[in-house]
Amino acid sequence: MNVRLARIVGGFLAASVLAAPLLARQTAATAPDERDRLFRAAAEAYEAGRYAEAVAPLEKLVRAAPGVFEVHELLGLVYAAQSQDGKANEQLAIAVRLKPGSAAARSNLAASYARLGKMELAEEQFRKAVEFEPEAYDTNHNVGAAFAHNGKVAEAIPYLEKAQRINPAAYDNGYDLALAYLVTGRLADARSAVASLRKLKDTAELHSLLAQVEEKDGNFIAAINQFETAAHMDPSESNLFDWAGELLVHRTLDPAVEVFRSGTERYPDSARLMVGLGTAYYARGNYDDAVKALIRGADLSPSDPAVYKFLSRAYDSSPGQAAEVIERFRRYAERQPGNGLALYYFAMSLWKGKRAQDSGFDPKQIDFLLRRAIAADPKLAEAHLQLGNLTADQGQFAAAIPEYQRALESNPDLADAHYRLGQAYVRTAQKEKAQEQFQVYQQLRAQHLADLDKQRADIRQFVYSAKETARP
Repeated sequence: MNVRLARIVGGFLAASVLAAPLLARQTAATAPDERDRLFRAAAEAYEAGRYAEAVAPLEKLVRAAPGVFEVHELLGLVYAAQSQDGKANEQLAIAVRLKPGSAAARSNLAASYARLGKMELAEEQFRKAVEFEPEAYDTNHNVGAAFAHNGKVAEAIPYLEKAQRINPAAYDNGYDLALAYLVTGRLADARSAVASLRKLKDTAELHSLLAQVEEKDGNFIAAINQFETAAHMDPSESNLFDWAGELLVHRTLDPAVEVFRSGTERYPDSARLMVGLGTAYYARGNYDDAVKALIRGADLSPSDPAVYKFLSRAYDSSPGQAAEVIERFRRYAERQPGNGLALYYFAMSLWKGKRAQDSGFDPKQIDFLLRRAIAADPKLAEAHLQLGNLTADQGQFAAAIPEYQRALESNPDLADAHYRLGQAYVRTAQKEKAQEQFQVYQQLRAQHLADLDKQRADIRQFVYSAKETARP
């Protein structure tokens, strides 16, 4: 489910918790003068946003005259406004018991349950609110929102549709409905809903939503155009990333670089824009620029695995910034000592930065880090392959063979492992086994095509993951 559905919840919580603050004042006039004065003072303080002032008179009233619906309801709303959700829920539940036929009371209690994360109970109360007010916009919207937030998007749609029929000018409900259509794959309905909303108000977020519809429908050029329109209307960090990311996923690399670059100038502290820029440079073959951008991305988001994946690849082709790259991988490994990939990246950065002819090269340190990586992740094929290479480079071909074999157990399609295993067999006079490995290697010579596919898959994963995790 697209996490942008979370915006629904904020809407129904805000609306519901403020739904009936004045209901009590209509009947409080029958209470004795002092009770009436206390209640009016509390209600006025609540309406003015002075919630702390409202607490004392209401708590006094609850003790003096327990069982008055209006007092419990307003006290629950006051507690909710102060984020005292447990106390609010208790009072709002009492209010519902005192007046079970009140749709507003049910909605307030439902919102309270939602704030406590008890979405099943929230759904139940919203359903009952709809039973009491079947033609009310708010109740239908709220129950739809509750279902959507609980992941039951298909069940939310009838309520959102009814709310939209009741109030066709309701932009927020219309947006939620279009988003629900998108999530459930009703793309034609989503497109139609967006078109209707644009007649009311043409916004950047509608163009962004339409872009998601077109993307899901396979209309990638239309999706890019809609993301671009959204970014021009509102050049927010999110809209710029969506536009640039879509260009990157579909390998429109020159425009992707430019949009990411302008995005990082506007939002220099955005980690995902910086990593996106580095990834776009890498995909375009600008490895020096890619390394620079990804180093900055690693500083902005030191725990993001996507940064290090692309940094390690760009560094393969551009080892000139070795000291800075090694320092970032060192930091990553120190922060995540149980992460096999982090240890592997650190080992390989050291190995690339300090070649055998370098007086500072220490194969024992590389060996130690690779073995730690394997201990953390025994199925990390690349670590076994490189440990085999390190061992073979020191003339220990027989000792290298088991590492190559372990690498291939984890990833039989690792072409380099077949080739290096074949070489090790040659050096240990096992010519028939060597020939078998070289034949497999020849069959996998088209691996560079698979590598390109993997690169594209990794880029897609980065872009879509970065979009989802950043949604409000």
